[in-house]
Amino acid sequence: MANFLYLSPEWAEEGHKRAVAELTPEKLHHVTSSMTNIYKNCPDGKEHYFHVAFEDGKVKAFETGEGEGPKGEFKIIADYETFAKISRAELGAVRALTSRKLTLRGNMAKALRLAPLVDKLNKILAGIPTDF
Repeated sequence: MANFLYLSPEWAEEGHKRAVAELTPEKLHHVTSSMTNIYKNCPDGKEHYFHVAFEDGKVKAFETGEGEGPKGEFKIIADYETFAKISRAELGAVRALTSRKLTLRGNMAKALRLAPLVDKLNKILAGIPTDF
């Protein structure tokens, strides 16, 4: 099987399929939330986004694209390489946040409570064969 190009529509489709299959409402504590990651300094010179939303623990949105993307409860901004390290499970989301590699817009206390759930998603994404 060929690798998926990071943030491509095909990568997002594979990520969505895996997230729906592996992240049950129970595993996600029936959370309702959303986040939009803004990728700066991408290899193609453009800004990209990754948006995911959960409603009562079910994946409701999972998409990538160019520009700012849909509004989420949380907006997380970082360099492409920082997000790539998180997606490869080389860097944890909380560590990236506390070391100021990520900029968070939204409720910090809630974001830290949700971090273990985001780590579950990142672990799934790290399993996708990906070219960065």
